[in-house]
Amino acid sequence: MFLQFGIAGLAIIAKSALNKGMSPHVLAAYRHIVATLVIAPFAFFFDRKVRPKMTLPILFKIVLLGLLEPTIDQNLYYTGMGCTSATFTAAMSNVLPAFSFLMAWLFRLEKVNVRKIPSQAKILGTIVTVGGAMLMTLVKGPLVPLPWTNNHSNSQGASNPETKQDLVKGAILIGVGCICWAGFINLQAITLKSYPAELSLTAYMCLSGAIGGTIVALVIERANPAAWSIQFDSKLLAVVYSGVICSGISYYIQGAVMKTRGPVFVTAFNPLSMVIVAILGSFLLAEVMFLGRILGAVVIVLGLYSVLWGKSKDEPASFSDMDNELPLSHVQQVEGVSSKATREAGAMTSTDESV
Repeated sequence: MFLQFGIAGLAIIAKSALNKGMSPHVLAAYRHIVATLVIAPFAFFFDRKVRPKMTLPILFKIVLLGLLEPTIDQNLYYTGMGCTSATFTAAMSNVLPAFSFLMAWLFRLEKVNVRKIPSQAKILGTIVTVGGAMLMTLVKGPLVPLPWTNNHSNSQGASNPETKQDLVKGAILIGVGCICWAGFINLQAITLKSYPAELSLTAYMCLSGAIGGTIVALVIERANPAAWSIQFDSKLLAVVYSGVICSGISYYIQGAVMKTRGPVFVTAFNPLSMVIVAILGSFLLAEVMFLGRILGAVVIVLGLYSVLWGKSKDEPASFSDMDNELPLSHVQQVEGVSSKATREAGAMTSTDESV
């Protein structure tokens, strides 16, 4: 829940900075530079006794993690937000649990039995979630008059008109970004099995993302050096907030949670951020609401909580218990040794009784 409040605040603050002309690519680069500077000292001191040895496979996973979410997803996310609104971006991000569930199923991080009702609920909920995202994108509907947006829509409508938004382009960018985000979450769960130091892994991911994001921003903004300048305004607030809360702290918390509950559980709470953003966006950014968006959001919530219900009805084995399950061959070997020891003990007892 804390993560969703943090993500909701990011949608509002980042949208405000983008409206003032901040480059989405520079924002993504600055975000992970700040996150690295904040998290690295904590990782250095608190993980110095538990930090595993760095190997080439782990390094490859860390580089891939920095490429998936901090670099590709963040650039697509902010660019898509610039084409739409904060509320629309938060609602479209609700396809993340669907993609995360499919990938977790593919990589066998999530148990699925299509013959059982809980698994059927998870599959149906995934399909409904994607349908709700398409409904939000393609169906506009009439304007829903909200009391706190009437004055803003009349006086500030020229600064944020619906005609300036490219919903299809924004939806595609955000959707592709969510695919990368889902891959990032599942890969983080896999990496934590061989590198269980959450703080150190977070610092390495932020460093990898800072390097990749800076390269992307330098290439795209090579003809606009002024894009890197920021003052003490909403742009600086967006950089610091997103770096500390939404990268540093969020990566660490989701890593700690998914070690025991799995990646699907972490992403199942995304609808909460959509509700927060819709309310704050109407009050702070004067964003108007349309009936198609509201209906699509309702469908998304229904689909997501179908997935969550199905997961709650699964066998009560935690995600960490799945890692500790022994292979069948090993279990048979243990049983064979136990039965052999039992026979030897019985033989010794019989000998003692004869004597």
